[in-house]
Amino acid sequence: MKQPTLKPLALALGMVLLSACSKPAEPAAAPAAAEPAKLVIDTAALPAAMSFAATDIDAAVPACQDLNAHVNGQWLAANPVPADRTTWGSFETLSERSLATQKQIVEAAARMAAATGTQKLIGDVWATGMDEAAIEAAGLTPIQPLLDEIDALTAASDLPGYLRKASAEGRGAVFGLGGESDFKDSNQVIAYAAPGGLGLPDKSYYEGDAHKAEREAYQAHIAATLKLAGADVATATTQAAAILAIETAFAKVSYSSEELSRDVSKYYNPISIDDANKITPAFEWGAFFDANGIARPAQFSLSNPEFFKTLDGMFASVPLADWKAYLRFHTVDGAAPFLSKAFADQNFAFYGTALRGQEQQKDRWKRVLDTVNGTMGEALGQLYVDVAFPAESKAQMEQLVGNLSAALKERLEKLEWMTPETRAKALEKWASFTPKIGYPDKWRDWSGLSTSRDSYVANIMAANKFNHAFEMAKIGKPKDRGEWGMSPQTVNAYYNPLMNEIVFPAAILQPPFFDPNADAALNYGGIGAVIGHEMLHGYDDQGSRFDAKGSFANWWQPADAEGFKGKTTQLVEQFNAYEALAGKNVNGNLTLGENIADLGGLTVSHAALLRAQGEGFVDPMTDGLTQEQRFFSNWATVWRRNYTDKEMNVRLVTDSHAPARFRANGAPSNMPAFAAAFGCKDGDPMVRSGENRIAIW
Repeated sequence: MKQPTLKPLALALGMVLLSACSKPAEPAAAPAAAEPAKLVIDTAALPAAMSFAATDIDAAVPACQDLNAHVNGQWLAANPVPADRTTWGSFETLSERSLATQKQIVEAAARMAAATGTQKLIGDVWATGMDEAAIEAAGLTPIQPLLDEIDALTAASDLPGYLRKASAEGRGAVFGLGGESDFKDSNQVIAYAAPGGLGLPDKSYYEGDAHKAEREAYQAHIAATLKLAGADVATATTQAAAILAIETAFAKVSYSSEELSRDVSKYYNPISIDDANKITPAFEWGAFFDANGIARPAQFSLSNPEFFKTLDGMFASVPLADWKAYLRFHTVDGAAPFLSKAFADQNFAFYGTALRGQEQQKDRWKRVLDTVNGTMGEALGQLYVDVAFPAESKAQMEQLVGNLSAALKERLEKLEWMTPETRAKALEKWASFTPKIGYPDKWRDWSGLSTSRDSYVANIMAANKFNHAFEMAKIGKPKDRGEWGMSPQTVNAYYNPLMNEIVFPAAILQPPFFDPNADAALNYGGIGAVIGHEMLHGYDDQGSRFDAKGSFANWWQPADAEGFKGKTTQLVEQFNAYEALAGKNVNGNLTLGENIADLGGLTVSHAALLRAQGEGFVDPMTDGLTQEQRFFSNWATVWRRNYTDKEMNVRLVTDSHAPARFRANGAPSNMPAFAAAFGCKDGDPMVRSGENRIAIW
């Protein structure tokens, strides 16, 4: 159920190919309790993967004018966002293929009368989630005990105890608690406490006129949810205003998405329990760690102390009745997607339609699969890779990673703007990159988690509590460098600065990203650029603040740091100039890290393609296109994507990734190789020349 949790920092920092997944990321890596029975899927029933085709090209729009429109314009015009989506493109079509595979797996698991281990867990969650009649009949009953706990609060002094208990049960309120590597010693896991408490996407939504409509819609949603839970109209209206006031107070002392995206140090504030207690005298941190089963640490990270200071003061300054309304609303709202239709529809009406422009809910089976992935994604992933990820794909990926790594090393060795001292450190980091392809080497042990066919919500709550205990058990121990932050069936990739690793789940290793039967140009323009993108995250404006061991350290000479900043400032300006919606431009600072990774990744992948072709290469001219043209065309295909206007509005404030069409055009416009491939001239819209051309890596 929805709660403010601390995602793995690789994902929290936004160092992913696209954007943080909508499903909670799964922890990983412990020996499996038992080998699941072999499942077989019908591949003919799966949606086709998207691939670049020369017939996609719109000859009426030259590549030198707009590469994205040249390659994707016809497809985008013919494929608007479906009613059950807020975006639609290459990632989403692959996601549909992954979901269709997963559906066959979970249906088979649910049919197994004698299922054990992960198959039983998955089958139970799936079966109870698909039992709409039972869910409808249960109404609010599954979470009534949680609401009774809130009703039983009698004084402000009860609030810290409530937060302790809720956290220990995996349903943390107001702030999140997680375990992650210590910034100063990446081999050791420490506790991180990070602010939450907001129902709107970003602190900026709580003030000013820019998001007034969304704020008003949210207040109406709060009132409607409270009425569904039993409040009369007058009470619900009064409580909705009080709840919004509480969140507004939180927002004033919260970090914005941009602040967190561009300054990783904001996540890290090591502090002792005694010093933390001085900040929050009404909230005793030792007791909080006791409740969560954590040995009291010498230090933990308290991100944004001002938030916690404000929260502590609000225990007494905010009337208890308002606190109870706030906790009641978020309990119901967090559970709403798993409750009866009235609650699920109200939740969707705001978060889906009003906020993001989604016209209708996804089919129930997709929503239940989201739940399976959110609660036990790696368990499902173990079954997924068994039927959907051939060994030869992993072998080819390993070769591609090796080629990209060699090309990156060559470029680092020849960088004119980097001093020998910094270059030596950069190469040391390069030598320490750890690639992970497809799936974990070890699978997590799910023994100890108990599910049944009795209650969907009960299964979710059991899984949340189990997963929370799993995370808490990591704290104070050495980092398990085999764990993953994404499940294998996720269509995405990421770089984790704390482990200096690049990770490519199995589900992304399909067209247009990767095709074992495609020519080199398509694979280097697709997954090759993705590999380069994740590698270059190790050297973007935030990843470059971590050393070869994954520890937070400054390894830059001052002159190099200053030169790097100058180049990245140019990139900020380039993306600031892109207008995403009428009067609304991209935030070049918010998206800087991803833009650095795109430019560097595509540049390095192009170098790797030339390296793989070798001297004397004879271009086969496929479908009338050169290998260079196919390389850049497939890069654009990767970023083929439509958005609803409301989804775009949210992303412009919260997403560290620029809208897809600007990613398709942004990096190539800085590359002479692109201009040469399509015969572009200085002055063409897709050619940044002279001082305007940005070359970093």
